[in-house]
Amino acid sequence: MSQKDHKDEELRLPPEQTDVADTDGAQSPEIDQLRGQLQEQSEEARKNYDLFLRERAETENFKKRMVREKSEALRFASEPLVRDLLPVVDNLERAVEHADADGNGQSVLEGVRLVLKSLLDILERHGVKRIDAVGERFDPSRHEAMAQVESAAYAPNQVVDQHHSGYLLHDRLLRPALVTVNGRKSAAAIARDSNSD
Repeated sequence: MSQKDHKDEELRLPPEQTDVADTDGAQSPEIDQLRGQLQEQSEEARKNYDLFLRERAETENFKKRMVREKSEALRFASEPLVRDLLPVVDNLERAVEHADADGNGQSVLEGVRLVLKSLLDILERHGVKRIDAVGERFDPSRHEAMAQVESAAYAPNQVVDQHHSGYLLHDRLLRPALVTVNGRKSAAAIARDSNSD
């Protein structure tokens, strides 16, 4: 085989890769149909891609808006509480002014009591409940023991004294009550200890 024949062979395409044409050289109807389907599918793919891009942009905008709104909500979440506390500040200022003008400590004490009551009422309206533990059984989920004493006047593990109040916010512990607990053993425990010796 000559070099020219070899070159001609390389340039010829196999019969399956040539266009299918009928005797006139026109394309077959199958190819026209397939090209039409390809064009329809390409158009549909383009529309779906545009829709996808729009939906993605809307989702990103929604996420940004939610982050911004959450940030604003957290920043101003305490606004109703602060608004309710402002009259308490006013009352305290009046009590101080009255005490300075009057020189009477009793009126200041009464004014402070009224302000304290007003403040506790406001906190209660906002879901804050006070934990008064004296006389209650010691509950480690609500009380923090600061000291232990032995007293016959109280049952074992009963709170004897409260150093500061605890508070709940909608049944969630904000601060435990700081308490002194009776460490006296019950009669049954004393009997059990004496029998074990």
